[in-house]
Amino acid sequence: MTRRRVAVLGAGIMGASTALHLAQLGVPVTVFDHENAPFRGASRWNEGKIHLGFLYAADPTLDTARAVLPGGLDFKDQVEALTAIALGPVTTPADDLYLVHRDSVTAPDAASRYFAAVAELVRSHPDAHRYLTDASRSGVEPLSSAELSDLADPAVVVAGFRVLERSVDTNRVADAFVDALDGEPLVELCLGRHVTGVAPAGERRDRWRVYTTSGRDGDGPDSDAYDGDGPFDAVVNALWEGRPRIDRTVGHRPDAAEHHRYRVSLFVRTTTALESRSAVLAVGAFGDVKSYSERDFYLSWYPAGLLARADAVDPPPVPALGDRERKRIATEVFAALGDVLPWVRNIERAPSEVRVQGGWVYSQGGGSLDDPVAAVHRRNRLGISRLGSYFSVDTGKYSVAPTLAERLARAVAEV
Repeated sequence: MTRRRVAVLGAGIMGASTALHLAQLGVPVTVFDHENAPFRGASRWNEGKIHLGFLYAADPTLDTARAVLPGGLDFKDQVEALTAIALGPVTTPADDLYLVHRDSVTAPDAASRYFAAVAELVRSHPDAHRYLTDASRSGVEPLSSAELSDLADPAVVVAGFRVLERSVDTNRVADAFVDALDGEPLVELCLGRHVTGVAPAGERRDRWRVYTTSGRDGDGPDSDAYDGDGPFDAVVNALWEGRPRIDRTVGHRPDAAEHHRYRVSLFVRTTTALESRSAVLAVGAFGDVKSYSERDFYLSWYPAGLLARADAVDPPPVPALGDRERKRIATEVFAALGDVLPWVRNIERAPSEVRVQGGWVYSQGGGSLDDPVAAVHRRNRLGISRLGSYFSVDTGKYSVAPTLAERLARAVAEV
């Protein structure tokens, strides 16, 4: 029997995990991406939170927590099986601190009840011990007034909680995935190719051609259009930005709504070792700090880092980021976080490197993070849809991707 041939659109964590899982099943894969290397977008440039559900206090139904929890608990085993990396050394060493901002869309008492409910959800899960650290002991520890005063401006932060949730250094994880892709003979990387559409390679929806142009966005003066790669026995649309547009080229419209955001954050390495914490200012359009090690940090402040957003099928234009603009954003992020979390100024005073980088965020459901009832506060619609042997996947969150990819690869291999 002839082996199936599969096209995967997108070389971020979702596409790469799917390709590697398919290769493990003996299926040849061609991966398309508009960048000249895998993991050039949000899969490399994000905070790496491996979600257990604590972030989504604006969804008190726990639907989002239930949706992201299995992937978070499975993430370590999945990534270590797909790559040669051990996640222990690249994981934040201490529990996250959730600090409730005075302008939070969730009141402190409601946040406390929500965190307790999520902790019980995690603790009672049969796979809780498989998390980045043993989550079967998951609990919520309210911070005392003295602890809060030591951490944050008490006029801005009105409550705080220590929760068992961790993050990974996404740059280190990305490098491990790139090496795994390069070392897999059944994976062909077709890079620098902007996907413009997918079409049936016949009357039935069981074979497909993938249409691309050269270049990052495919519409420059030097772009070249390709006749259509394939035919492929199956196509997996694992794109992050613009995925709904490609779905529509085959008449597939699974998403209830479309919301694109492009945001950047700071990736900082310091000259000296610093004692720091991993803290989230919740719930709303605020910021967070991740301490991957004594010298490696992630810092974000949402108002400074948000460069474009639209409730639309197509991603909005993103302004060019020159050196002056990057410096301005870095200054604003340090200032805003330092005003609320004074210890962040120690990071600002000792940088050996500050990178301003980011990528797209996509979700089904838009609105503003300042709106407590906005659909953007939920990620419960993530998952896989299909039209014949064409598959589309809403990853939802970085942490969910490897687990979704395993399920997706099995479905594709059975087509």
